[in-house]
Amino acid sequence: MNNTTTRRPWGRAEEKIRPEHRDRAAVVYVRQSTKQQVLEHAESTRLQYALVERAAALGWARSRIVVIDDDLGWSAAVAEARPGFARLVTEVTMGRVGVGDWAAANNAEFAYTPTNST
Repeated sequence: MNNTTTRRPWGRAEEKIRPEHRDRAAVVYVRQSTKQQVLEHAESTRLQYALVERAAALGWARSRIVVIDDDLGWSAAVAEARPGFARLVTEVTMGRVGVGDWAAANNAEFAYTPTNST
């Protein structure tokens, strides 16, 4: 018998998320650095969009899951040139985000869970 435990790529997020997090939005920030990457790395983009399903599995209502994909094909070199990033920062700063992923295109772990509710 195999006693190894399968570790999910998103870790134990369900243990960190409290009901007050679900009162806020779950945000998935989708981005590729260049238009060429958007065309050539469709799997990465698909995986980023798939994080919507992960948020739903963690208990977010579909109406509370926000996808910000305005910056597909935009370089991160200049934050001011990315309208999606500006929107993301605004949502987080205003305390409207309960959980989100925007750390990396290949990172399936939610990168933001607030520790205090407001």
